[in-house]
Amino acid sequence: MYKNIFATIFLFSFLLSSFAFGQKTEFEGTYRLVVRILPDGTRLTAPNVMGLMTFTKTHRNFNVAWVDKDGKHFSYSVVSTYKLTDTEYSETIIFSVMNDEISGKGITYVMSGDSSTVPVKAADGKIEITPPFDQVTMVFDGDRLIGTSEGNFKDYWEKIE
Repeated sequence: MYKNIFATIFLFSFLLSSFAFGQKTEFEGTYRLVVRILPDGTRLTAPNVMGLMTFTKTHRNFNVAWVDKDGKHFSYSVVSTYKLTDTEYSETIIFSVMNDEISGKGITYVMSGDSSTVPVKAADGKIEITPPFDQVTMVFDGDRLIGTSEGNFKDYWEKIE
């Protein structure tokens, strides 16, 4: 489950960058996680879940942290470069740090420069991406983003700058 959560977080941050499709100047800026809704309907907000992302023309900085019902923490940070075309979004990780106290895995550093590419789908003024290696669906609509990880959570983000 935590592997899926890590992949979800990575993909969520990875996919948010796709909002640039057709709106590159509007895409740049800072976004914050407003609320996470769990499968049982529980709504989590700060300080139980927090996230902030900043996008430049070429780089993304993503940070998210949450506390589970037992008071254990999970956090993930990533710095990457990205490239967007009309049909694909590519991202290269510069480095990432994950602290997974919840599953007991501790701190993990990645400095491998891994790259990945996913298709971009645009319709009705929205952008949707489903990554090939995880069941996360990202829907971008104006200054809003909804990230859905089936069976785990639905995150709502807003652009603040």
